[in-house]
Amino acid sequence: MRETATVTIDSIASGGAGVGRLDGMAVFVPRTAPGDRVTVALSRRKRHAEGRLRQILEASPARVEPPCQHYVTDRCGGCQLQHLGIADQRAAKRDMVQQALRRIAKRDAAVDEVVPSPLEWRYRRKLTLTLRPSPAGWRGGLRPFDDPDRIFALDDCLIAAESLVAAWHEVRGAAECLADVDEVRAELLQGDGGVSLNLIGLPATWPRCDEFLARCPSLVSVRSEGAHGVAVLRGDAASSGAFVQVNPAMAQVMQSHILSLAAVTPGLRVVDAYGGRGDVSADFVKAGAKVTLIELDYEATRSAKERLGQSARVVTARVEDALDDALPADLVLVNPPRTGVDARVCDSLESAEVSRLIYVSCDPATLARDLARLPSWRLERVTPFDMFPQTAHVETVCLLTRIIA
Repeated sequence: MRETATVTIDSIASGGAGVGRLDGMAVFVPRTAPGDRVTVALSRRKRHAEGRLRQILEASPARVEPPCQHYVTDRCGGCQLQHLGIADQRAAKRDMVQQALRRIAKRDAAVDEVVPSPLEWRYRRKLTLTLRPSPAGWRGGLRPFDDPDRIFALDDCLIAAESLVAAWHEVRGAAECLADVDEVRAELLQGDGGVSLNLIGLPATWPRCDEFLARCPSLVSVRSEGAHGVAVLRGDAASSGAFVQVNPAMAQVMQSHILSLAAVTPGLRVVDAYGGRGDVSADFVKAGAKVTLIELDYEATRSAKERLGQSARVVTARVEDALDDALPADLVLVNPPRTGVDARVCDSLESAEVSRLIYVSCDPATLARDLARLPSWRLERVTPFDMFPQTAHVETVCLLTRIIA
């Protein structure tokens, strides 16, 4: 039987759980707010404890009533902060960045206020759900945050575009036509031309494939991904929406900020590392910069080459393998995945002739780790962006300049 304890929540951790202290030990309690006084079922670990919320004894003024039925009744893991007002969500995200810089990077830098998203709801243009067969028929939806092996039936997702939700209802209604497999991942993407669907875990075709397609008329593209590779069932590969921005309005706000920091002038030597399809590089090129884009994904670099033409050099490779050949540069932009950059990237930036660095991060902890590997760089500006409201995720853009000895 778990121990029961009373805890006062002081802050929000990077994963979205509230944090309090008990006997000097940090206690992480999901779905709590700073200022809450709660009772929890406690599980002690070596260096911390985890609590399951039992009762709110005193509610924080930061608390609001979550509008999503699934957040409350199904404990949906897609969002982590719906129980906080939007201003308090942003304050928590700013604190996440500040604390990571202090604890991990050992840098006491000023952090800007979090830039708000133009949309707080219905902003998502990508939704990934799970479908599983059962004796009562196929069941499809998302997973509870505290029981990731279970699937609950999703009726609506208030942070997803309505077009995705409507397409999901078609897919779920036609799920009985799917092949006889243990599980299918359904990835819905809203592109410029409409909603696309990637079905992951299916054979190339199956007996009722045509019926499934007929019952999902709104989908402009359908692909099946599995051991066979990729089979295009409707539309074409180019319309699959593989490079959809999850929150395009906010992505544009952040890109404008990056361009402002970059202050590109004609002839500026720029390396765009983890450059994707060249969204930022296209603006660098327009401003007259000499750009080298590095990206591992072949489809992304193919798109970048078509987009940039002869105006930029596009390299398909791991950044850590190709960066040295692209240097020296006046400006390096790195926009890595959540894992951050390889240590060799930091080594190259430490030793090469580079004047300015812009680091775009989607994880404060790996950002701070990488900044700790860059002692020759001064942190000039740190700006968080609320790319995914209602969730604990935060994007951060940092400007660094070389420290002159």
